[in-house]
Amino acid sequence: MSTEYVDQSGPLVRPYAMTGGRTRPRVDIAMEALVTATARGDREAGSARHEWQKIVELCQQVQSLAEIAAYLGTPLGVARVIVGDMAEAGMLDVHEPGRLDDQLGTYLLERVLSGLRKL
Repeated sequence: MSTEYVDQSGPLVRPYAMTGGRTRPRVDIAMEALVTATARGDREAGSARHEWQKIVELCQQVQSLAEIAAYLGTPLGVARVIVGDMAEAGMLDVHEPGRLDDQLGTYLLERVLSGLRKL
């Protein structure tokens, strides 16, 4: 009997496997933090792990950490660990609440709030 779980989309990867067994990020990121892909992320996404590729693709437009978790279908804590690792690797920029440039403005904050309400 196989111990691998399979669903309609393929093998199931347990969340702790996606984070290397870690449950806490090295960097604390608020769930409403806004995330964008960097030029380095664009260049290196093709050779990165599958979930990293998906996050870089998603973050071509500004996304909140909560939206990334929902898109991946993972718990918020798992997304927080992955995004933190990617930010440390220079593949993502994380814009924490209260530290946003005025250029990002109210529009993006309203978009995040709308996305959170949809969750």
